[in-house]
Amino acid sequence: MFKNIVIVGTGYVGIPVAAMFADKGFNVIGINRTKEKVDLINKGLCPIEGDEPNLPELIEKVVKGKNLIATTDYSACKNADAILICVETPFDSDKWEPRYDSLKSALKSIAENMSKGTLVIVESTIAPTTMDTLVKPLLENISKMKAGEDFLLGNCPERVMPGKLLYNIENLSRVCGGINKATQDKMLELYSHIVKGELYPTDCITAEVVKTAENAYRDVEIAFANEVALICEKLGINAYEVRDLVNKAPYRNMHLPGAGVGGHCLPKDSLLLSYGVKGLLTPELMILARNLNKKMPIHTAGLLIDLFKEKGIQIKGSKITVCGFAYLENSDDTRNTPALEVINTLINKGANVEVHDPFVRVYEGLEIKKDFYNSIKDSEALVFVTAHSEYKKLDLNKIKQLMKTPIIIDGRNIFEKEEILRKGFLYRGVGKG
Repeated sequence: MFKNIVIVGTGYVGIPVAAMFADKGFNVIGINRTKEKVDLINKGLCPIEGDEPNLPELIEKVVKGKNLIATTDYSACKNADAILICVETPFDSDKWEPRYDSLKSALKSIAENMSKGTLVIVESTIAPTTMDTLVKPLLENISKMKAGEDFLLGNCPERVMPGKLLYNIENLSRVCGGINKATQDKMLELYSHIVKGELYPTDCITAEVVKTAENAYRDVEIAFANEVALICEKLGINAYEVRDLVNKAPYRNMHLPGAGVGGHCLPKDSLLLSYGVKGLLTPELMILARNLNKKMPIHTAGLLIDLFKEKGIQIKGSKITVCGFAYLENSDDTRNTPALEVINTLINKGANVEVHDPFVRVYEGLEIKKDFYNSIKDSEALVFVTAHSEYKKLDLNKIKQLMKTPIIIDGRNIFEKEEILRKGFLYRGVGKG
């Protein structure tokens, strides 16, 4: 029987999970190392900006009802029946290895505080074999307890997505990887309180592979769409029309091309999957796809650079406004955002870059404007990197009046090319010849 649940990490994965368990009557404690975020949650406020349906209201409700509190103190683990680990697990492409600093720190603190009989679950995405080679030995060595006997250990990879956090947790199926059947049964019991989708019991390494493979699969599909887009640009046709017609054929579901792939999962999960067989096999297709997707922000900036050359406009000293900094529309999530590569490419060419985003407040000292029309004033060009809903409702006539030169680079198929040209703009778009 579960009563007390601790969630370690209260970001995009942890906070919706915490709120949902709290709403089901569990006593939930969210642990975060940032006191500012802890204080925000304890005031009943949502730490995530952007359009996140029902999450702010749910957090306010469960905090007010005293079913959810936040803290920086790991001693909360002493009375926990279940501990869910929801910390970041980025990948260091230079060293070609996962960065498990946050995971190791969380595991160490949990092991120092947890009691016998606790169910410990890693929801963070990890490379295959990590449960066996890192998580289990670290917990056992520090706690002096044995997994499977003194405590239960499992891996239930998250499947959340900004903008659909609560919906995905409630409705998508989950893989419950446990070190033994007793663990799997307990995981099924726990998650059945908040998940309406199917729950599939399996072992830990299968769960690890499932999560990394499903995101690697999507990254490969996006890479295919991006390569078709590059082909269409050269042939002078519209990749989005091609996509629509391709998808009329049975068993075809071509993804959308665009200015780049961001987020916490897709840019790293194929690398985590590859890392899991390091020394045994060198995957090829997934790495090729990853490298192609990494080039798309540079290509997007290149569309503008080439247009400036064609029209004899000096990019050095020109004001260019990058529209959208979050990696995903209507979100404040900036993790691995392709906008950063677009910005850096333009700055390296000498451009003066302004950045607008309706949801992102700050990013490592980068000034991000909130007033769209003020941010584009006297711009030589606008580069749209994120398909925020706000951008689909813009007054094109007003934009043209405010800009120094009416140039639009469309990285997300926000605009119809013919309409933009009729309005008197110069236009280039990813996948649009």
